[in-house]
Amino acid sequence: MMLIEEATVPDVALPVAEFKAHLRLGTGFGEDSLQDGVLRGFLRAAIAAIEARTGKILIVREFTWSLTGWRDRAGQVLPVAPVAGIESVTLIDEHEVETEMPGSQFRLEGDSQRPRLRPVGGLLPMVRIGGGVRIRFSAGYAEEWAGLPADLGQAVMLLAAHYYEYRNETALSDGCMPFGVSSLIQRYRSMRIGIGAGQ
Repeated sequence: MMLIEEATVPDVALPVAEFKAHLRLGTGFGEDSLQDGVLRGFLRAAIAAIEARTGKILIVREFTWSLTGWRDRAGQVLPVAPVAGIESVTLIDEHEVETEMPGSQFRLEGDSQRPRLRPVGGLLPMVRIGGGVRIRFSAGYAEEWAGLPADLGQAVMLLAAHYYEYRNETALSDGCMPFGVSSLIQRYRSMRIGIGAGQ
């Protein structure tokens, strides 16, 4: 399985001015925008870390997910949430011949934790041995920063500030995430209970 992000978070969606205020950086100087590129980098890193930790996409963008077969033909769980829409489902045979499924044959079952691609009646079509399937979809909470849930927005600010303040630190342990960030994102993390819970 391979999940490809077709586009990065656009610069205009990054809250650089709000992040400057959060860091209490000085304003009104001729070089106010000097650090903007660096600040955007820390914001992108914080967004990526929170998305990886929660499996939730913050700013809406397009994704392509390729897999070699369905885990369950009655409904395939998608790899991230929330999914805004499924653009296409393409079957690929062992000779790499592609066949796009008509939109009338599938639907999105929305869910804040585990959205699914469902067939409209019956089962999802068989994926041939040596072939695969490619799903194009859009996912994310909001098109713009202001539309994000407040706790996720705050978590990004705290984590980006942590990266900024400790940008020269090399002694932090792998996967280190400040407690305040962990508590803010806790309710967005997927719960996995029992055998096969991730299916």
